[in-house]
Amino acid sequence: MTQKPDPHHIATALIHHAYAPPSAFEGIQPPVHKASTVLFPDVAAMRKRRWQDKSGYTYGLHGTPTSFLLEERIATLEGGTHCLLAPSGLAAISTTSLALLSQGEEVLLPDNVYGPNKALTLELLARYGVRHALYDPLDVQDLAGKITPATRLVWLEAPGSVTMEFPDLIAQARLCRERGVAAALDNTWGAGLAFAPFDLLGDGSLGVDISVHALTKYPSGGGDVLMGAITTRDAALHRRIQETHMHLGLGVAADDLEAVLRALPSMALRYQAQDVAARALAQWLQGQASVAQVLHPALAGAPGHGHWQALCGRQGEGLAAGLFSVVVDARFSSAQVDAFCDALTLFRLGYSWGGPLSLVMPYQLPAMRSRATPHLAHGTVVRFAVGLEDVRDLRADLQQAMDTVFCQ
Repeated sequence: MTQKPDPHHIATALIHHAYAPPSAFEGIQPPVHKASTVLFPDVAAMRKRRWQDKSGYTYGLHGTPTSFLLEERIATLEGGTHCLLAPSGLAAISTTSLALLSQGEEVLLPDNVYGPNKALTLELLARYGVRHALYDPLDVQDLAGKITPATRLVWLEAPGSVTMEFPDLIAQARLCRERGVAAALDNTWGAGLAFAPFDLLGDGSLGVDISVHALTKYPSGGGDVLMGAITTRDAALHRRIQETHMHLGLGVAADDLEAVLRALPSMALRYQAQDVAARALAQWLQGQASVAQVLHPALAGAPGHGHWQALCGRQGEGLAAGLFSVVVDARFSSAQVDAFCDALTLFRLGYSWGGPLSLVMPYQLPAMRSRATPHLAHGTVVRFAVGLEDVRDLRADLQQAMDTVFCQ
């Protein structure tokens, strides 16, 4: 209904317009709230408002109905009770480490840790007096020997970055709990679907303390959003991370929130489809003469396969995401491997994963590891992220690239 003319001048009237649409509207997708400034009805209400427990709104950076909604849904996905969103997966990692570590304290990283997390530790945290040590992800005793009275945080990865070793996550989490050290898991691969990070045994008795998730990958699903999440079950730990998050001024854009909220309902279907396609390609590549080793946790003989089976395969075949690597036989040079990657037409060269487009990336592994890797065959590592294309077309693309480069 048209309102009576406003007596103010037009600029003022447009800003202070009296009309408000009726509130009784419900659609499939949640509304998107965009705000930096949040308005208060009076000073008393302003002074009572609290954003920390999601009971109110004070400033756009501290939460809107849209960001609170996504945080709650990610907490449900991960099996946690508290969640914070960050502008990227790396921002979520950085916030966690900065919140839990101080000068003179120590963080432990698996040798196959996500590269930017390692760089953050070696290049930034070290400047603030935080020490570190790298442990063998496949040897729980090595981790046990690295924990000292100064250790405050242990990063876990399941599986490891690029080389896909699957650790004994249950034993690692139990060790951290026994030693009183916080365990933070990069759960981007598991995505809250392959296993429950806060309930590793299925009876509620054991889990990690923090699950960090790059929502850039499977929750977004489109390859067009950068976002991360930090999920916990402990209120005091959440509050500590929340304070650091606030001091860093971290926030996420409303349009990005909308994109992830829109994609979440199809996430489980996409994850399973990409898992099935990746396994089919990984199994096929095991029979190719140019491939010395296939690194996929769900395949028998892969590094840590038994640990994957114990955690993810307790019921049925289990889930394993759409990511795997191969070691191209050492008789082929790194230049030939690069040429193979360039010869692919459906697999495109690019970082990240979890989107509809299949990706490929070659790696120079010696520069990425601090210790020997006897469990890996000699050769060049190539990682594949399988998208949503037909697996028959992807297999044909791999075949033509191998024929072009490795069969000459």
